[in-house]
Amino acid sequence: MIRSLLFFPGNNPNMLINASALLSDALIFDLEDAVSPAEKDAARILVRNTLRYMDHGSAETVVRINSVDTAYWRSDVQAIIPERPSMLLLPKVGSASDVRELECEMARVEAECGMEVGSVGIIALIETALGVENAFQIATSSPRVRALFLGAEDLTADLRCKRTKEGREIEYSRQRLVVAARAAGIDVYDTPFTDVNDDEGIIKDAMLARALGFSGKAAISPRHVGAINDAFSPDEAEIEYAFEVIEAIERAKAEGKGAIALRGKMIDAPIVARAERTIEMARALGLGRRKA
Repeated sequence: MIRSLLFFPGNNPNMLINASALLSDALIFDLEDAVSPAEKDAARILVRNTLRYMDHGSAETVVRINSVDTAYWRSDVQAIIPERPSMLLLPKVGSASDVRELECEMARVEAECGMEVGSVGIIALIETALGVENAFQIATSSPRVRALFLGAEDLTADLRCKRTKEGREIEYSRQRLVVAARAAGIDVYDTPFTDVNDDEGIIKDAMLARALGFSGKAAISPRHVGAINDAFSPDEAEIEYAFEVIEAIERAKAEGKGAIALRGKMIDAPIVARAERTIEMARALGLGRRKA
């Protein structure tokens, strides 16, 4: 389960060395925007060696490669796939064909290395108007696609609008990606909150992302990881209510009742499904039920 995804510049050895200590569920080693063309080769080697020699514990390892319309992405795949990252993050995905082009190259390199073909996943980074419009086709373009990821900075530039903290300009895109991802049965991650000094702002933005249905949220600052993890974790009240729902349903079954109310509200299938997800998440995070 990934709640937080923290970016690390692929050309910064000090940050890469300390990545596993920052409590993010996923670590994104960036070979794209954070790295100038002159440093691409050096960053690729540095990220490769980080994956090869560093222990990242339980964190998922993700590498943002360069987009398929550049001269760099095939070298990224050739260097990174043998180190068995959890996923590649493909930027500027505009259509399903972008994913399929990457998929073919990944399969070729996996086969060369004696790896099981399909073992490394793909996160599709949606950061153009075309990508938003094609979100469902992208989400279903390959079994490797594990998630969609909204990139609001490039998206708002493409939309020719100002990026704001309030985020009204990306409301439609957020909702469109959540619907597309859920329809495809995959995860979906929200764009980073870019003001690293606004502690209240990141809490509000992360809570909004969860309310919209996102699986988690990316960060560009370690300072934001705790707020994101908290926002996407069930609290004690949610966990307690989830257990009460399941217990109420079990009592109803034992008593042969077809319907049951809890706290003045009828318990139906969506509420039960939500409760089951909450309990599953709580157990995955090692969170216990509140004691009476």
